[in-house]
Amino acid sequence: MAIQLHHEHDNVFRVDIRGTLVRRDLQACEQQVLDAAQRMGDVRLLVVLRDFEGWDVRDNWRDLSFYVNHGDTIERIAIVGDGQWRDLALMFASADLRKGPVEYFDQDAIAEARTWLSQ
Repeated sequence: MAIQLHHEHDNVFRVDIRGTLVRRDLQACEQQVLDAAQRMGDVRLLVVLRDFEGWDVRDNWRDLSFYVNHGDTIERIAIVGDGQWRDLALMFASADLRKGPVEYFDQDAIAEARTWLSQ
């Protein structure tokens, strides 16, 4: 699995993504996020891209049903990764459409991302 969800503390969860992301793995992670939000309220995500190779081109990435139905349960998203993924990752996270802010941080700035996420 290219994606894993870890509870860090309070309402903050870390999402580790490696390799090529496939839709079914993302959907499983989305369900875990939704389950957590139902238990504890709105959540904050620290998304860490390590050895990330992009999104599987064979999958349908146009399905926005999770975002439409549950996007407001995510208060903030901090994405940490190689600069080459910045624009695509922000677009994928629907950064310009979300009520909650989304920021991208360089792969060496994970501490800064955690600080921003806690604000």
